Amino acid sequence: MSEQAEPILLVERDDDVAILTLNRAKQLNALSVALRVEIVKTVRELSASDDVRAIVLTGNGRAFSAGVDLKEAGQKGFSLGVGDKVSAEPAPDMDLAAAFASCPWPIIGAINGFAITGGFELALMCDVLLASSEAKFADTHSRVGLMPVWGLSQKLPRIIGASRAKELSLTGNYLDAETAERWGLVNRVLAPADLLPAAKKLASEMASVEGGLLKRMKAVIDDGLTLPLPEALKMEIARGSANNSAVTPEAAEASRKTAMERGREQKG
Repeated sequence: MSEQAEPILLVERDDDVAILTLNRAKQLNALSVALRVEIVKTVRELSASDDVRAIVLTGNGRAFSAGVDLKEAGQKGFSLGVGDKVSAEPAPDMDLAAAFASCPWPIIGAINGFAITGGFELALMCDVLLASSEAKFADTHSRVGLMPVWGLSQKLPRIIGASRAKELSLTGNYLDAETAERWGLVNRVLAPADLLPAAKKLASEMASVEGGLLKRMKAVIDDGLTLPLPEALKMEIARGSANNSAVTPEAAEASRKTAMERGREQKG
């Protein structure tokens, strides 16, 4: 079946979890203009939905994503920046980073295979990463004469440390899944067949939190990471106090009992 006859982004629903699958397997899920537009449109739609509380993003085939579709870019004469022309601002309908950053729901990346350069950056836009044992990460910008514009040079050092980020970005070397877990890039490594079920389970657990609180909890973490620690702590107190003052003692006690019961079930 040709790519034109088959959706380039598959969207499934499992209760209040949306599963997005990059579906250009023959092209290693390279991020064509059409695919980028479809991802942005879908994430924005899900962000505004009250029926979705968590998103899983994965790839079809042996790659999560090989990055920007360089063949397409060369044919169309596009720059390799964030948009389709030389500009400091990305084209709004292709602005992956903005769409992911503004999504109020948690996004779990289920990294099924190669996540290379732009695909690595797409992975870093997710809130949590789980990886197949077949997954491999690489930042090859320096090997093709380019520099990142989707956040990799700033996000990666904050996750794995500056020294390790420099090792990857200044060499273009590949990082296997086990090392990625040891370095703190991914939360867990799973057998290929177990990856998507585990990602869906984690997403479902997050989605079980009350919607408004889920949004506020994600936002306080994300917003705090942009601030110096003393300011972040003040922000936490202000937002936490505003939230907690609306919780009655009876509701707090009921929630405590539910949480303890859940803890006993997980331990068992």
